[in-house]
Amino acid sequence: MEIQVQAYGKLNLSLDILQRQPTGYHDMRMVMETVALCDDVHIAISEGDSVQLSTNLHYLPVDDSNIAAEAAEVFFQELDLPRRQVTIHIHKRLPVSAGVAGGSANAAAVLRGLNHLLGTGLRTEELRHLGLMLGSDVPYCIGGGTALAEGRGEILTPLPSLPSCHIVICKPKFSISTPSLFGKIDCAKIRHRPDTSGMIKALEDGCLGQVAVRLYNVFEDVLTGKQRDVLVIKNALFDTGALGAAMTGTGPSVFGLFEDEQVARAAYEQLKQTYPETFLTKNRSELLTMGK
Repeated sequence: MEIQVQAYGKLNLSLDILQRQPTGYHDMRMVMETVALCDDVHIAISEGDSVQLSTNLHYLPVDDSNIAAEAAEVFFQELDLPRRQVTIHIHKRLPVSAGVAGGSANAAAVLRGLNHLLGTGLRTEELRHLGLMLGSDVPYCIGGGTALAEGRGEILTPLPSLPSCHIVICKPKFSISTPSLFGKIDCAKIRHRPDTSGMIKALEDGCLGQVAVRLYNVFEDVLTGKQRDVLVIKNALFDTGALGAAMTGTGPSVFGLFEDEQVARAAYEQLKQTYPETFLTKNRSELLTMGK
């Protein structure tokens, strides 16, 4: 038995941090969006009792430190299923360590794929429960769409779809440590916060322009040194015609929203000359279903 599942990336249209929990996690308030840019996750089930993982990128781990392999282990353990041989191959297109939830999307695709292949019939909420054991973005990646994410990211409220648009995603030539970035945040001293309520109202009104002007990520205020190249890219997106731009997640990728495809393509071609990991895609606001 085998299946191929698409693992779609995500963007944070807004990202706010409300407070630090005693557990060390932070209470978040984010508006999330799925993009059409995706990895392909091929899953095969056969006789045996191990998980084997491969990817098209030689530098990615292929043992149980890879969240996709861990997702398969969690699925069998938590459901107390008889062990099978699980063979996973991931064809990566999403940039790695980029803030677009590539690893989380892969893990979510494995959970969705195994649920389908093994006929376990888990509902979305049950899959999200498993996903939270793996990472804070995995519950969102189970279903995708346009959503308000709260708590660690696991409390999800569907929102009206973001109007169809063109998106340029640009990753600079460095990565950012998520723990170090959270370590720089003092919730009591956050100077600028996204207008999340205003963004939700703009989504309800179906107004792309009003969503775009409200894009914001509080992590942008604590970037230092070479990380501030994020702001250079953000300004370049505005200069090339983006309606709005922001860093996604803990970065370092920056995205811009465009209404006009030709303007978006011109921005993509210009940025790609300096930043090879630049992508042109669209939003994908509908909920994910198997095989899509």
